[in-house]
Order: sequence, then C-alpha cells, then structure tokens
Amino acid sequence: QAVLQGIILLPLRAIGIAFIVLLSWLVASIATFRHPGKGSVPLKGWRRRMIQTTLSRLTRTLFFVMGFHVKVKGKIASLLEAPILVAAPHSSFFDAIICALTGMPSIVSRAENLSTPVFGTILSSLQPVSVSRQDPDSRKNTVTEITKRALSKGQWPQVI
Repeated sequence: QAVLQGIILLPLRAIGIAFIVLLSWLVASIATFRHPGKGSVPLKGWRRRMIQTTLSRLTRTLFFVMGFHVKVKGKIASLLEAPILVAAPHSSFFDAIICALTGMPSIVSRAENLSTPVFGTILSSLQPVSVSRQDPDSRKNTVTEITKRALSKGQWPQVI
C-alpha cells in the first residue's frame, strides 16, 4: 500500500511543486518588473500587496503540497509592533514557512542566493538584505541596512 501511494503521490506532488514554484517565479517577476531601485527602494502599492498576498498564499500552498500542515497559534506581530522578526537557527528551509505565515517579510540572505535561477527572482521580490561573505565591511553594512529598515516607520516590510 505504501509503495502504491508513493508511485501515485510522488509524481503528483512533484508536478504540483514545480507548477507552484514556476507560478511564484511569475508573480515575483511581475511584481518587480521595471521597479526602480532594485532593492534600494521599498516596493509599494500593488507590488507590495502582490508579494504579501499572492506569493504568501503560493508559498503556503507549496508547503501544503509538500505535506506540511502549519497552524498558527496566537497573533502575528504587525510591522509597527515588531519591525524585526527573529527566527532561529536560520539554517533550513523552515525559515520559508515563517516567511509565508508572516506575510513575506524581507530576509537576510547571502548575496550569492540572488543569482540562483528562479529562486533568485523570488528571493529578490522579498527585497532581502544581502550579505557578502567576501566584503569585510558587509557585517557593518548589514547592521546599518537592518537598522535603516527597522526605523523606516513602515516603509519597508518587516525583516526576519
């Protein structure tokens, strides 16, 4: 029975995952198309709402198709209550679940991740704070950027 379920369920999940990832890439591409600033200016209006709603729902659906069923208990802190969210240990794809549940906040990510095909476009739409491991001033620049975004009084999304 388990083998039969694997034969049927695995291809269906793989097709579902591929479809959702490509749809997410399309949404991210549309939201960032011809946006001035490329990460130095916050997304506003329909672009930000598209990321917060559509991309968040697609990511939740992706995890559902993968077999993860997440239930939120309590109230998620708003942007004005908590401009910075902390997630630990920040070393796995479970961070993406937190992103989807909190409305797709900006994240801190390696600069190399932005050049990854498909996922780099999706990541860029979140307007990440990129960290370069080759730049000796990168740590200081990252702290400065996070502080600037946290003190922006709601112009930038939350940072995780």
